[in-house]
Amino acid sequence: MSDLKQWNPEDKKFWEQKGKKIANRNLWISIPSLLCGFAVWMFWSIITVQMLNLGFPYSASELFTLSAIAGLTGATLRIPASFFVRLCGGRYTIFLTTTLLLIPAIGTGIALQDKNTPLWVFQLMALLSGIGGGNFAASMSNISFFFPKKQQGLALGLNAGLGNFGVTTMQVLVPLFMTFGAFSLVGGGEPMILEKSSGTLIGSIPAGSETWIQNAGFLWALFLVPLAFAIWFGMNNIHTEEVTPALPSAGKSFAIILAMYGIGFVTSIFGLWLLLPEAANGAGLGIPKELIIVLVLVLTVFLLKALPGKIRTSLNRQYQIFGNKHTWVMSVLYIMTFGSFIGFAAAFPLSIQVIFGYSHVMVDGVMTHTTPNPNAPSALTYAWIAPFIGALIRPVGGWLSDKWGGALVTQICSAAMVACALGAAYYMQLAYQSESPEQYFLPFFLIFLGLFAASGIGNGSTFKTIAVVFPKEQAGPVLGWTSAVAAYGAFYIPQVFGEQIKAATPEVAMIGFAAFYALCLVINWFFYLRKNGEFYNP
Repeated sequence: MSDLKQWNPEDKKFWEQKGKKIANRNLWISIPSLLCGFAVWMFWSIITVQMLNLGFPYSASELFTLSAIAGLTGATLRIPASFFVRLCGGRYTIFLTTTLLLIPAIGTGIALQDKNTPLWVFQLMALLSGIGGGNFAASMSNISFFFPKKQQGLALGLNAGLGNFGVTTMQVLVPLFMTFGAFSLVGGGEPMILEKSSGTLIGSIPAGSETWIQNAGFLWALFLVPLAFAIWFGMNNIHTEEVTPALPSAGKSFAIILAMYGIGFVTSIFGLWLLLPEAANGAGLGIPKELIIVLVLVLTVFLLKALPGKIRTSLNRQYQIFGNKHTWVMSVLYIMTFGSFIGFAAAFPLSIQVIFGYSHVMVDGVMTHTTPNPNAPSALTYAWIAPFIGALIRPVGGWLSDKWGGALVTQICSAAMVACALGAAYYMQLAYQSESPEQYFLPFFLIFLGLFAASGIGNGSTFKTIAVVFPKEQAGPVLGWTSAVAAYGAFYIPQVFGEQIKAATPEVAMIGFAAFYALCLVINWFFYLRKNGEFYNP
């Protein structure tokens, strides 16, 4: 596809005659690319459940760390990815970052063929799957340049919302593909035998059945290969002063992207080494995870700025967003919405398995949580529904915000998330102290559906606020930056759940999240809903 050297979507004549068709084509190629990115990033939420069912030699807390590793890396990679489009062009960026997903997809499939695969191999694959998380920042930044401001709420909501369907698509397709030898004819490995019953969208799989867990990785090659061709031949670079002023060749663009991603990987590895216990190949220093996140963020931003030449010049210009207080305000609000969505999506299946999959009984005066519950709901049967609703309703958030204003919609979502988090905490506490926790599953599950729905609508509403508050040149980088900070929810929430489940108090995690949502409600009102505020009800 040719580079676009003239692009002005705010010109109504240009938009109707030429711009709309080009923008929509790029959007509808971007969406499945982002979907696959989310799928590969989040597939540990399902893989870890099945590893537990198959008897892989790892504890529940160790399995939670795999989702957390992918979460931290994916969030960190969003920082450099926020600036790729301006440096390297949207087409080159989306092509390379999507094609790179083949490495963790195929690598994970190979690693899962043997229960004796060392933990560090799975940790490496989880680290590399973070590429899929990083893609979001580049994708959103790219699409923001294609559409006029008045349509950005819907366009970004569609890209993000349908892209988020990667979580649901993965949680539906992976359990189904694990039930048969889809890739046996091309060396896809032998099946394993379930030690505990599993589940799929269409029913339960009893213990003793064969399963091909490796298909969880191999499956995505079926989509990624044709997508690479669609991106290369169907998408465009916008080669203008406002978007990509100095477009390099494809080779130079790829080198820049790989170098900047390399920095993100180095800082992620360093942060994870500081965080993880010695048994999980870490330093075992016990440093609080909140400090680790801040350290990784600061190191990544600093090292990127140290890059030479035109990269540093461009980043210095784009780093001006950090001098705008609304960058930090919107980062907090986006943590509430997208951070919650992606974090709960990563932790939800394994949480169902651990909280409701065991009977919590007293033995010699001590509450135990290791007795299998014969009436347990299947995590793989139900877990996909919550992120499905969150992703499905996300474009609605953009549409409502185009009509009512982003801040008002965000305020309603904040209040709903406070109520849902407290309700979920109540039923989690009851379930984790019960011999028959399944009796509390329905209200717990319905409340979580509400939590995902509110976070999904809030995703769309925060996009609208960003589009109004920031000038066009800053809106793309701000979208990327806020999505990077919020994506640490995919690291933080599984870690918190793992810690609180180990402490036998999973409800404490939800109470803490409710308190944060209440704080966001106040922040949103102060900056965007006060009548004398700088951006009243944008």
